[in-house]
Amino acid sequence: MKLFDVYPLYDVTPVRAKDVYVYDEKGTEYLDLYGGHAVISIGHGQERYLERLSHQMHQIGFYSNAVQNPLQQELANAIGGHSCCHDYQLFMCSSGAEANENALKLASFVTGKKRIIAFHNAFHGRTSAAVAATDNANINAPLNLQQEVTFLPFNDEKALETELKKGDVCAVIFEAIQGVGGLDEPSEDFVYAMDRLCKVYNSCLIADEVQAGFSRTGTFFAYQEYRIEPHIITMAKGMGNGFPVGGILVHPDIEAKYGMLGTTFGGNHLACSASLAVLDVLKEKELQKHAKELGEYFIQSAKKIPAVKQIKGRGLMLGLEFDFEVGPLRKELIYQHHIFTGGSSNKKLLRILPPLTVEKKHIDFFFTKLEEAINTLKA
Repeated sequence: MKLFDVYPLYDVTPVRAKDVYVYDEKGTEYLDLYGGHAVISIGHGQERYLERLSHQMHQIGFYSNAVQNPLQQELANAIGGHSCCHDYQLFMCSSGAEANENALKLASFVTGKKRIIAFHNAFHGRTSAAVAATDNANINAPLNLQQEVTFLPFNDEKALETELKKGDVCAVIFEAIQGVGGLDEPSEDFVYAMDRLCKVYNSCLIADEVQAGFSRTGTFFAYQEYRIEPHIITMAKGMGNGFPVGGILVHPDIEAKYGMLGTTFGGNHLACSASLAVLDVLKEKELQKHAKELGEYFIQSAKKIPAVKQIKGRGLMLGLEFDFEVGPLRKELIYQHHIFTGGSSNKKLLRILPPLTVEKKHIDFFFTKLEEAINTLKA
């Protein structure tokens, strides 16, 4: 049987990993500055993480949400403590797309409306409503286009209010720092406008924290740079450090009803254990503070590279923009210098999403090799 060929693959086969490094079948060491799409938060093969998952696997790995699972409440308490979203309610699922799908569905239930407002270059997933709210026609099938979605530019408050006034918008969904879209951010004024206008026109504000959440940006959630309380917060990726985990946090004003949402695998015992281990390590190693400090160090280092035209993002969710497309540069970095980096819909932007355990020496190494790679490509 052949694999369904939907991924363009680099000719690299990782077989093991430790902290910020992955190793291929030949033993070649690669510096991981991409974390598998920002998934690896506390480092590959982290000891506490492995111990907790192993222990849980020897107890019970899975049973359905038809029975009690105290680990879910333990995780809810832990997320509340780390994020200070104490009054929110937790619903667990298995991926970022599923989190956004449930957030949009919940917004529609709560408001009785069905149109979505999303933003240019948004990426929210590949499932039905989530992909419809993703600004990429190439990954939207005709089936997905049944969803009613309006895409707006960031920072156009007048356009946003014009659409909300029509009275049919269930949700405004936004990324405080866009991921796949290229690290663009709404202005502070626009964030507060979204918050205010959603309240005025009875629409739910959804903060998509799937990539930015769990301390990557130097705050637990990226939106917490601002003083707002979204109706729904979505999360995944770094939440499980590689174990499939997702979830939404639901504002206390939204009342739960039996059957409103559901999932088979979401909130299983192993998933909860993985996420609890992540939170333990984030706290013990002060990785949120570390992410902020290392992000500032990275930005100062990037300013010394003449080829870098713009630096985007914060914490360890970063982008370097050049005046050329970075595809060849990424290949040079991976094949010649053994460094993983990421791309985006902005073909001139290199994305940097390392494990939060990355150190200054790794950043120094990256910039040395980046300059070498750029010089090679220019020659």
